[in-house]
Amino acid sequence: MTTPRGARTAGAPGSRLLGVAFVLVAVNLRLPIAAVSPVLVQIQAALHLSAAEAGLLTAIPVVCFGAFAFVTPRLRRRAGAEYLMVLVVALLCAGTLWRVAPGVGSLYAGTALIGAAIAVGNVLLPAVIKADFAEQAAVLTGLYSMALSAGSAVSAGLTVPIERATGRGWRVAVGSWVVFALVALALWGGALVLRRTRGHAPAPVRPEHLGGLWRDRLAWAVTAFMGLQSFGFYSTLAWVPTLLEQHHMSAARAGWLLSFSSLPALASSFAMPLVARRPRARLLPLAGVLCCYAGAYLGLAFDPVGAPYFWMTLLGVAQGAALSLALGYIIHRAPDPEHAGELSMMAQGVGYLVASMGPVLFGLAHEWTRSWRVPLLFLLVLLVPLALAGALASSERHVRRVPPAVRGADSRLVP
Repeated sequence: MTTPRGARTAGAPGSRLLGVAFVLVAVNLRLPIAAVSPVLVQIQAALHLSAAEAGLLTAIPVVCFGAFAFVTPRLRRRAGAEYLMVLVVALLCAGTLWRVAPGVGSLYAGTALIGAAIAVGNVLLPAVIKADFAEQAAVLTGLYSMALSAGSAVSAGLTVPIERATGRGWRVAVGSWVVFALVALALWGGALVLRRTRGHAPAPVRPEHLGGLWRDRLAWAVTAFMGLQSFGFYSTLAWVPTLLEQHHMSAARAGWLLSFSSLPALASSFAMPLVARRPRARLLPLAGVLCCYAGAYLGLAFDPVGAPYFWMTLLGVAQGAALSLALGYIIHRAPDPEHAGELSMMAQGVGYLVASMGPVLFGLAHEWTRSWRVPLLFLLVLLVPLALAGALASSERHVRRVPPAVRGADSRLVP
C-alpha cells in the first residue's frame, strides 16, 4: 500500500503517544455534549428555563458543528492540524468551565464555545489520520468512531451518578468532564513536544484552497451520506424516549434503552472500517446498515414496546456502522491530507447543518399527524437517498479538485 503524499508513518517519534491522545481527543468530542441531557430537567428548574430555552442546549452544538466546520481549512492552513488541535482542546476546557459558571448567559456562551471547538476537531481528526496514520487508517477510523460513541455513552451514563455522589448539583457533575479534556490536552501537547525535540516537525500544509471539491460528484456523495445518517441519528436521539414513554413505558426505562443502543454502536463502529476495507465486500457493509435501519424504524413504528431491546440493538448497530462508514469515506476518498481536510469540512459542515433540522422536522411531523409512524416512515424513505449516496461514496476512487475553468465539463472522479 502506498502512503499518500504528505503522510507520515506510525514509526515517527511520538506517534504512539499521539495515537493515544488522538483517541482521547475523539472521546472529548462528544463527552461535554452528552453530559447535559441527563440533567436537563435540573438545569431547567435551577435557571427557570422554558422548554424551548432548554432545548437550545442540545440544538446549539449541532448548529455549531455545521457552521464552524467551514472555517477549519483556513485555520489548518495557517497553523497545521496538530498544533490547531491544541487550541481546540484548550477551548473545550474553557467552554466546559464557562458553561457551569453562574448565569444563563454563561450557560449558552459556554455551550456555543464547546460546539465551535468540537466542530473544528471534527474536521481536523480525519486529516490527522490521513497525515499521521495513513497505513493504519482502518484501525484508527474504527477507534475514532468508537471513541465518539463511547464519549456519548460514558457521559450520558455517569453524569447523574457523579451528581449524586458529590451532592453538589448539576454544575459540578457537568463541569467534572473537563478532567478528560485536560488529560487529552496534556497527552497531545506532550506528543508534539516529543516530536519537535527529536527533529520531527509536522508536515507543511499546502497553501492552495481546494474549493473545487464543491463541484465534485463523489465529494457530494460523501457529504450526502454524512448528512442523511446524522439527520436520522439526531432525530431518534431527540424523540425515541418520548415515543416509548407515550407507549406506556416508564421514563427511566425509555432513557435506559436509548443509552443501551450505544453499546451495539460501539461494536459496529469499530468493526465496520475493518470489514469495509475489503474490496470484495465494498457494498456489503452498506447493505447491512440499511437493513438494520429499516428493521429498527419499522419496529419502532408498528410495535415499539413489543421488542424494544431488539429494535434499539438494530438502531445502535446501524448508527455506529453508518457513522464509521461516513468517516471512512472522508478518509479513504481523499488522496492526501489536504483533500481529507477539505472533504471533512464539506461533509461535516453541510452534514451537521442538515442534521440540525432532523429533530425539528421529526417533531413537527409528529405534531401535525398525531402519529409516530409518519416521521419514522419518513426516516425509512430517506434510506433510499442514503443508499444511493453510500453506493457512490463506496467507489474505489478519490475526490479531486475541479477548477472553475472546467465547470460544466465532466467532473467525474479520477481513480
